[in-house]
Amino acid sequence: MDARVSKLAPDVDLSPFRVFDRQEWASLRADTPLTLSLEEIKGLQSMNDRLSLEEVVEIYLPLSRLLALYTAAAQGLYKATQRFLNAGDGKVPYVIGVAGSVAVGKSTTARVLEKLLTRWPNTPKVSLITTDGFLYPNAELRSLGLMERKGFPESYDSMAIVKFLAQIKAGERHVPAPLYSHLVYDVLPGEQQLVDRPDILIFEGLNVLQPPRLPRDGKPVPYVSDFLDFSIYIDADEELLRKWYVDRFMALRETAFRKPESFFHRYASIGEAEALATAHSLWDRINLPNLRENIFPTRPRADLILRKGLSHTIEEVALRKL
Repeated sequence: MDARVSKLAPDVDLSPFRVFDRQEWASLRADTPLTLSLEEIKGLQSMNDRLSLEEVVEIYLPLSRLLALYTAAAQGLYKATQRFLNAGDGKVPYVIGVAGSVAVGKSTTARVLEKLLTRWPNTPKVSLITTDGFLYPNAELRSLGLMERKGFPESYDSMAIVKFLAQIKAGERHVPAPLYSHLVYDVLPGEQQLVDRPDILIFEGLNVLQPPRLPRDGKPVPYVSDFLDFSIYIDADEELLRKWYVDRFMALRETAFRKPESFFHRYASIGEAEALATAHSLWDRINLPNLRENIFPTRPRADLILRKGLSHTIEEVALRKL
């Protein structure tokens, strides 16, 4: 791609990524079949996100093909290593991380990939888990003074995440993952999703590409990104992210916020001007600092970057060079 129009690799010669415009990337679909109906595609998009048939065909089908190739290669390497170690035929899931800002569309991307990967000809078993369930409960966040830091790395039980991923990679059966409710804005006590030896695990969250702080004593410190076989970062300009966050907040004010059990129920009855001011304040106080301090700096660590434009349409794709 011409470096003049690329926001992902301004210096093509030194960039670790190869950048594709939309049509270049779409041409890599080859003969990958479309296995989703239009109704299914509509059902996969999140509120205020946009997902068209063209987006699935031009962006996600080529990505599905790439992931099929990568997964097959990784599984071949796992089997070779197991033969070398005389370790039998244990199953090692392929783990795909999906990262990016609040309101960028991570959930939509993760759900589309889950559907497409499940429908490969060999019908692999695919599980989708988000990091939301690994947030500390609100009561604990309040006691630690972290409610205004919810979504920041310190608001997650990182050791629980590492333990979960280590069990997945070890091929253990029925590994529990805690569940989170966006309606009540909290972890659901005692509720969990069991992950039973999938071929592929999609792990979606704000900070899945966050590296650990290096220990001074040189001891190994496992972290989430250590368990990822492939990682995707969904990117967009700050002002677009702000707009999408505010638009989603205002839409939720007319829907989910009206439910009495909603954590944000108090915002359903305030005036539009006050609601807009609240949404901008939440973005400026919490989400923007987290984006700048913790999320955006992890973008160069991704294997693939999907860059969105104004209408949530993916305009550029950057793939890490092998």
